[in-house]
Amino acid sequence: MDLDAYSSAHAAEWDRLRTLARQRRFAGRDADELIEHYQAGATQLSAITTSAGQVSQAATLSVLLSRARLRFTGATAEPLAQLARYATREVPAALYRIRHLTIAIAVAFVAVATLYAVWVATNPDVLAAIGPYDDLRRYAEEDFVGYYSESGEAVFGLQVFSNNAWIATQAVAFGITGVFVPFVLFQNAQGLGISAGIMTEFDRLDVFFLNILPHGQLEIYAIFVAGAGGLMIFWAWVSPGPRTRLQALAEDGRALFAVIGGLVAALLVSGIIEGYVTRQDWPDVIRIGIGTVALVAFLLYQWMLGGRAYRDGETGDLDPISRGARVVVGH
Repeated sequence: MDLDAYSSAHAAEWDRLRTLARQRRFAGRDADELIEHYQAGATQLSAITTSAGQVSQAATLSVLLSRARLRFTGATAEPLAQLARYATREVPAALYRIRHLTIAIAVAFVAVATLYAVWVATNPDVLAAIGPYDDLRRYAEEDFVGYYSESGEAVFGLQVFSNNAWIATQAVAFGITGVFVPFVLFQNAQGLGISAGIMTEFDRLDVFFLNILPHGQLEIYAIFVAGAGGLMIFWAWVSPGPRTRLQALAEDGRALFAVIGGLVAALLVSGIIEGYVTRQDWPDVIRIGIGTVALVAFLLYQWMLGGRAYRDGETGDLDPISRGARVVVGH
């Protein structure tokens, strides 16, 4: 896009928008004109930022649109409309941005867990170092399955949700350190692998998967997403590109904290499944099928709905008008 030519072509419209935004009283025709210029300006702002990013023309137009919006609304956007945009645009777009890193984390996590499982299952000395053999047998034959029914459905589901939501939030919040996320993911992969190794020793690996898969598919994937979100914030600080580090952290921080909204919903669903489904004496295909449906629904939300929003220019950040200009401009 030739920004100078584009700006010249729409200069008269922007001047008229500026005049209307400063006008104190409106006739019906002026109000209609203000709305028309506002809608046209919003489309033009999207075209500029998509083609050229946060240039001075975009900053100027963003200020004009903010003033115009206050003139015909007097307030921010309607709360329900904001919530709908957040759920259908901002959150899926933010999730879509970290899709490839999420898959990379998943591969690394599975590799670490598998290595620990094989190490524990094939080395008697390692198994002995974990604990007395009779205690390990009791864990494999009683405690592992008993864990899922030690509390009532609602209480257990809430406990699981609270714990996992806290881990996910920490991964995003402390991701800027670059150390916390790998440490937490490695620790969880290690624990899962050791548990699988113990179950293998007592020929209970099938029980391990039959009790992990109903809720674990969505739960563990959500942790991968949280880790990816945290690492993206870290990378925004390390390599901000043409932005200042403060700008990069502000923009990507706002965008990737939208990830938490998606994770809370995902972990709430997995907590409900773990509390109400995993413990049931239902056919395995039904219990695991419920978990699979939940995971597929989240993947469609991330990859399809998120991809559509991302291609429309969404990043997970606030809309250009709400976040305002990041470049100082004069009028």
